[in-house]
Amino acid sequence: MSDLPASAEQQSVPQHEIRVARIEERHGLFSPLTWRILAVNALALFVLVAGILYLGRYKQELIHSELEAMAVQAEMYAAALSTSAVGQGDDATNRVKLEVAREMVRRLVGITGARARLFGANGQLIADSRNVRTFGTGAVQAEELPAPGEDDKLAEIMRKLTEGVLSIFEGEQPLPLYVDPPVASASDYPEVRAALAGYSRGVVRVDSQGRRVLSVSVPVQRFKQVLASIMLTKNGDAIENALHAVRLDILKIFVFAFGITVLLSIYLAGVITRPLNRLARAAERVRRSKNRQFTIPDLSDRRDEIGDLSTTLRDMTETLWDRMDAIERFAADVAHEIKNPLTSLRSAVETATRLKDPERQRRLMEIIAEDVQRLDRLISDISDYSRMDAELSRAETEEVDLRVLLQTLCELYNADADGPPVKASVPENLIVPALESRLVQVFRNLISNAITFTPEGGSVRVRAWRDKDQAVVTVEDDGPGIPPGKEEAIFNRFYTERPSGEKFGQHSGLGLSISKRIAAAHNGDLTATNRILNGEVKGAIFTLRLPLEEGA
Repeated sequence: MSDLPASAEQQSVPQHEIRVARIEERHGLFSPLTWRILAVNALALFVLVAGILYLGRYKQELIHSELEAMAVQAEMYAAALSTSAVGQGDDATNRVKLEVAREMVRRLVGITGARARLFGANGQLIADSRNVRTFGTGAVQAEELPAPGEDDKLAEIMRKLTEGVLSIFEGEQPLPLYVDPPVASASDYPEVRAALAGYSRGVVRVDSQGRRVLSVSVPVQRFKQVLASIMLTKNGDAIENALHAVRLDILKIFVFAFGITVLLSIYLAGVITRPLNRLARAAERVRRSKNRQFTIPDLSDRRDEIGDLSTTLRDMTETLWDRMDAIERFAADVAHEIKNPLTSLRSAVETATRLKDPERQRRLMEIIAEDVQRLDRLISDISDYSRMDAELSRAETEEVDLRVLLQTLCELYNADADGPPVKASVPENLIVPALESRLVQVFRNLISNAITFTPEGGSVRVRAWRDKDQAVVTVEDDGPGIPPGKEEAIFNRFYTERPSGEKFGQHSGLGLSISKRIAAAHNGDLTATNRILNGEVKGAIFTLRLPLEEGA
């Protein structure tokens, strides 16, 4: 064991390793997503099987069919008894022949498995199919024994348990208790009393062991005279066995279907969770790495949402690396550009301390002042360049009318009588979604740049037109044009290519770079070419393309 406290041990492990370990632990064979998929698939299967296992209506149909069949049998027995076991007595009245009735009752139900009892008109028991008469006066009661091998205690317990659980969901009303008294009479059975009154009736009860007992009683009549009532009694084992067989078959199918569901769920979860796990681990490694040693796996071949996610993550990672590279290059460029005026300042200050000539000291102070202004301008442009992306991502665009904007700018530049004229040709209803302040900055940079290079007697021309779903704006000048091969380089940071007579340090070299980034942030593009006339360069053309407002 370590002597360090638990908190110290946790602090000694890097947080990214803890996160990776948690990812690995969470994405095993049965990850949380796997359990969710399995639960959703299995729940639907369980609901379906539970509904089938209920079988409440099927059970009621079986009971109803069994009661109808018993009623038909009882009618047949009653008809046979009324024909063969009824005779006339000394007073010419119809009477039941007891010995004949007892023998017929015992023989009629021998093959049906039911118990038949015959009650006289006075309600007393006349015959019972379970009583076997002997040569004496006593009687022996016959009981049907189960076949060998049928007394499976475990199966019986499981079936009763299943029935008990299902009875809770079935909501079945409690059945009356079936009682078999030693000396039965019609008063013990309401169906017998109804039959003696001339009506057939069936009743379902449960015995002391919880098994269903079905009984049907019909009248035994001779010329509409009710002479007795025959009662058929049968247990519901056949019904329960039929239900049990159906449920057993359903459970077998369920076990097979559940196994298939589990396997398919594991496969489906693996198809989803494994690639997501790979992407999560790769993203964590990329996040904590200091270089491009780790990359996001390419899963684009899947042609599904996970493949799209991997492509998006790869593109996002590349964009982030490019942004980090750009930040590093920008920091290096800034350091280089600031170092030049600082070096000049340090040299001028050191020289000024050694000079005694007031005139030379004055000239050095002018150089120092110019370097300070250059630093101030450079730092202001760098600050604007740095916060531009954040501002563009937060700000909301608005509808900008290019005709109004460009004409206003041209009027402002034309107010300066010393500069070349700026001519504008812009149609109406040229609306673009943009940040007006940043769009003004782009056009000011382009027009100011064109004015700087336009010689005396020349002019600056601003034109705009509609090209399908884009607005195209060009700024032309009559200057010397762009040096060959520098059409793209002029948009680089701190690139400067100024007229020969212009004083050094008047520009930071960020204006065109800022303009191109603003155009890209508006889903547009800024390019530069030379204006060629008769094979000669007659000036430069800057072309800005911006998407038009939808419906404009």
